[in-house]
Amino acid sequence: MSETENNKSSKKLPNAFLDAHHHFVDTTIYGDSFQAFLAHLIPDFQYLPSDYKRDVIDPIQKAGVAFHGSVHVECIPDDGIAEAQWITSFTKGNSAPYVKAIVASCNLAQDSDKVEEELSKISTQLPHVKGIRWILDCVGKFNGNDATHIATKRHDGIDYLRGSEGGYEGHVVSAFETGFGLLDKYNMTFDLQCAPVQLQEASKLCRRHPNVKVVIDHLGKPRTLFGANNDKNNSNASMNQGELAVWREGMKSMAQNSNVYVKISMLGYAIPGWISSQEYLNSMKQLVWETVTLFGPKRCMVATNFWKDAATSDADGMSDVGPDPVQFLELVYGFLKDDVSDEDLECIFSKTAASFYGVSI
Repeated sequence: MSETENNKSSKKLPNAFLDAHHHFVDTTIYGDSFQAFLAHLIPDFQYLPSDYKRDVIDPIQKAGVAFHGSVHVECIPDDGIAEAQWITSFTKGNSAPYVKAIVASCNLAQDSDKVEEELSKISTQLPHVKGIRWILDCVGKFNGNDATHIATKRHDGIDYLRGSEGGYEGHVVSAFETGFGLLDKYNMTFDLQCAPVQLQEASKLCRRHPNVKVVIDHLGKPRTLFGANNDKNNSNASMNQGELAVWREGMKSMAQNSNVYVKISMLGYAIPGWISSQEYLNSMKQLVWETVTLFGPKRCMVATNFWKDAATSDADGMSDVGPDPVQFLELVYGFLKDDVSDEDLECIFSKTAASFYGVSI
């Protein structure tokens, strides 16, 4: 082994990191305005720039990793523009100069004139906003178990990617596709958060709109591959091959579109408690490696999804354990470092996100 190879194998963390996905929350002041929906779920809760700096930036920098900034992603606000204005106020002062880009909320399925009005206002008044997210998870009417994200309660039973209520065997809802197409006009990206069963139709949508850059949130959200688990000592080691197959075919289809990227984030949603056993770690390494192999390093980006604590950020309530930001970077870096070049590792941990969202580092 050469000295260069030996140095690489002994490294535990990337040289630099741009966090491609995190959230700020304040339901104490803003609960009656743009975070009213969220306030019903987590009343009197704050997660502000100083908290993120304490939990994410400071430990990462102390570990010797250069922090290149972050991307703030919408947190199911009632008013996407108001939330984006709130985040922008932090970027203009000393609270969060590290936020390099904002992904705002906009209901792309509403009347097209309304969509255009909102996108026009965002593009002219909020230069930090680089993209839009409208959470699309739908595997059935929301009941707390079937749907994969609380935000879909806003459009309960409607699958914008596979049609309305029923068998979900249709096509993209036309109103949503019209709004999605407007992102090209305003040079905005789209953060795609959906369930694995929706990826095939999402792929067709992306193929019809090749100029809209799309990033799949949270590894495509394969769900509880070893079963629902809030017990870090769960010894169930039998992976759900059916769920895995649906995710794999959907991700293969998405990867065929050169305008589609993916975030390596919220890994505990796929395998709750993944840091608690070697079996889970090995399975997670395979999921991450398979994703990077499908999309290539220049279309993969790493993100903490941090907003409350390590377990919530990692598993969205599916587990009571999760890696802290430094441990998360160390684990993902360890999954990849022996088989990925230094140049490609830089892409995965910082340069891909910077290029996708159009920010300098």
